[in-house]
Amino acid sequence: MNKFTKSILVLIFLSVLYLTGCSDSTTNPNNPSTRSLYTRLGGVNAIDTVVAVFINNVAMDNRINFFFAAVLADTTGVRYRLLRQNLVQQICMVTGGPCLYLGKDMRTAHQGMNITINHFNALVEDLVAALNSLGVPQQEKNELLAILGPLCRDIVDNGNGTGCP
Repeated sequence: MNKFTKSILVLIFLSVLYLTGCSDSTTNPNNPSTRSLYTRLGGVNAIDTVVAVFINNVAMDNRINFFFAAVLADTTGVRYRLLRQNLVQQICMVTGGPCLYLGKDMRTAHQGMNITINHFNALVEDLVAALNSLGVPQQEKNELLAILGPLCRDIVDNGNGTGCP
């Protein structure tokens, strides 16, 4: 039996083990601890709902809504739809979903806006409020914030990250 045939037989054997449930429970996609954050959040539709509530929170937040005034002035406009789409794609992608974020990198997108750590923290508070209002479990909230938190360094103080952890 040649090497190629042996390799095929090993792959078939491993596939059969997996499909018959003999695989290790740590790799089982039905095990909640091994499912992606994207899946645990509820997929793209749930992420879109979070983003919609989040944007509404930002619109009501006088500490930061002026940054978004032009976009939020027309919630049926192209700029609003692009903001929402970019946020959904970014969260979907970084949580292990199938989306591809095509927007600008955070440093470029926020350059020259003079965003302070207080502005960033207000935005995070608005996101947490959206997650809370939709009943997102604490573990998933913590994981999402841990993924998004490091973006602070690219967003705050013209990309200098002054005050970011």
